[in-house]
Amino acid sequence: MRKRISLLAACGLVALGPAITPAHAADPAFTLTGPAEIGLRPHPGQSGEPQKASLAFRVVNDSAKPFDHQSTFTIDLSPLKGVADVKLAQRQGSDCTLTATAVTCQRGGLWAGETTVVDLDLTAAKDGKAGASADLTVTGTTQGATFKAATTKVRVGGPDLVLEPARLKAEQKPGDQQNLPVVFANEGTEAVQGVVLELRTTHGIGLVERYENCSYSEDRGDGQPWNTGWSTVQCLLDGTYAPGTVYEVSGALTLKAAPHAFMDGLTYAVYAAGDQPKSVRQLKKPAAGAKLAATARAAKASARSVDLDPWNNLQEFDFATRNTADLVATATSPKGKEGETVRAEFGFRNNGPAWVAYLRSGEAVARTDIVIPAGTKVTKVPTGCEAVNADGSRREQALGAPRYFCSTGHVVGEKEAFSYPFELKIDKLVRGAMGFVSVGGWTPEGTQAPRWDSDHANDKTAFVIIAKDGGATPTPTTSATATPSASATPSATASTTAGATAGTTAHGGLASTGTSAGTLALGGAVLVAAGGALTLAFRRKASGHA
Repeated sequence: MRKRISLLAACGLVALGPAITPAHAADPAFTLTGPAEIGLRPHPGQSGEPQKASLAFRVVNDSAKPFDHQSTFTIDLSPLKGVADVKLAQRQGSDCTLTATAVTCQRGGLWAGETTVVDLDLTAAKDGKAGASADLTVTGTTQGATFKAATTKVRVGGPDLVLEPARLKAEQKPGDQQNLPVVFANEGTEAVQGVVLELRTTHGIGLVERYENCSYSEDRGDGQPWNTGWSTVQCLLDGTYAPGTVYEVSGALTLKAAPHAFMDGLTYAVYAAGDQPKSVRQLKKPAAGAKLAATARAAKASARSVDLDPWNNLQEFDFATRNTADLVATATSPKGKEGETVRAEFGFRNNGPAWVAYLRSGEAVARTDIVIPAGTKVTKVPTGCEAVNADGSRREQALGAPRYFCSTGHVVGEKEAFSYPFELKIDKLVRGAMGFVSVGGWTPEGTQAPRWDSDHANDKTAFVIIAKDGGATPTPTTSATATPSASATPSATASTTAGATAGTTAHGGLASTGTSAGTLALGGAVLVAAGGALTLAFRRKASGHA
């Protein structure tokens, strides 16, 4: 009986064992990455010196937190003997050592996201033959995690597509058209099976023709996606493109300046089919049409491989179109009484005809300068606006400032309006107290009208706090700098402004309706807020091929 009880007890302990054993989370698995293939120009290269190619291996930490254990990464170099020579690049993200047979790198931890393991400079070995190849593999080890290895094929020789710069006219006017001649060569050692021609144009430049073997991004509606800047066309040119051969695209490629063109740009490139960049925008093919093709001036054939020098696959060009834009300052005059908090929207709209973008620099296109009237205090500031002192100098406190600067992004469309919603507390209705909204280019003190502004008279507008429930409405004094509009009508109602209904941008999470107060009731007198015309230039390189 005693033995039976012991056996049952033992069985009970076995059954309970898994339940009382502490659970351990699975070790994280990190992925090492590198290019699938890299090509090396055969020794000694076109200049008589070995031409190096850069190779970077990275590690991806997909978790939301960093990994704080030391990791060791190893690259076995023995397969490269007779194929390529390896050096450590000057800048390294890790502590790396190089021997004749291996590269070893140490990292103290891995941040979330992608981290560089090692940067290598490779050149073809002196006795390496075209077509020779070897696999280069990086592996990793650490405590508490695993790594998925990455392998890059290193190949001596390959194709090298070189694109010739086209002779285009930089100065133009809206509606002008010109042909884009595309000529390229394969200056490598191997052929390419299929070439993709990619053209990217800014909002003011477009292609007239549509081809069946081309895919196009859409850039034709009001609002998005046009104000993201670029349209993309990718055309697949079938065939074999042999080394030592020059090709030219036989179909017409006509560039046309849109009515809203101003300072615009073009990039065009050729890639081995499959190596073209992935477009961030959806590309669509036309239902039917002619096919774009390329014709050769000579011929050979071989297998497809990686491009030896992708930097000479692409050309750029800048256009300067004789055009202007007109940005108009806008403001609402809120209605309230002392002690109340009211909402007011300040900003500007672009009446066109031109769009403006600082696509190269990424700078803000325009700044809105808002002066708060006496007797009121800002209690809520929208996103994109910063508080400043009365003289435009910086201040720490965001609320209660006498003045605010609000900035756009790097693109302002030809039909776009910007609205910045503020909340103001009416501490006191002050007689003669006025606020002002100005729009223009950036200066340390505020704004200034660029020389391409078509109408400086509407760069500035005024607003007031309209009293309700029998309170005293402020009236402008002789010191007010805003000029009443000749079209003023006796109304205290905000008017809908033509041209601000499309492409309106909301700031601070509140949508703009395109409505701005153009009329301000000031007792028996009326002040109309005149909008500020400000054209914003696409700040690119002056002109010509980049």
